[in-house]
Amino acid sequence: MTAQANKRIDYEAELRRAGIRITRPRRIILRIVSETDDHPDAYEIFRRAEAEDKTISLSTVYRTMKLLEEHGTIQRHAFSGGPSRFEHAGEEHHDHLIDVETGDVIEFRSDKIEKLQDEIARELGYDILHHKLELYGRKRRAARR
Repeated sequence: MTAQANKRIDYEAELRRAGIRITRPRRIILRIVSETDDHPDAYEIFRRAEAEDKTISLSTVYRTMKLLEEHGTIQRHAFSGGPSRFEHAGEEHHDHLIDVETGDVIEFRSDKIEKLQDEIARELGYDILHHKLELYGRKRRAARR
């Protein structure tokens, strides 16, 4: 988890500034998103919201997440083979390790990897503008005896 993961964005204020009406269902969704430290997909956000208010629809979640993405407050990730997942935008750069068995997303930062990427780009005559690194793996099992 990055150091800034606990820094909360006021999504409601961001959408109000953009002139978007904040309904009760949307307010619940925005609070859930602001409090999350994981990378939920739309259905997981819906499940959490529906536990508070049975009238919330999955389409309301999708529309709200699209608005947040359009306003640059949420980042959408399409990790290989799974549904789009979301995380807070504007956090310090980090990469992701995705557990292929559980779907868990682990955030990490490696100065060694960042340095190596810069060296490779420089050797090829490029400056890196942005990048994302996704590693897919499974936990190692204890060696059998």
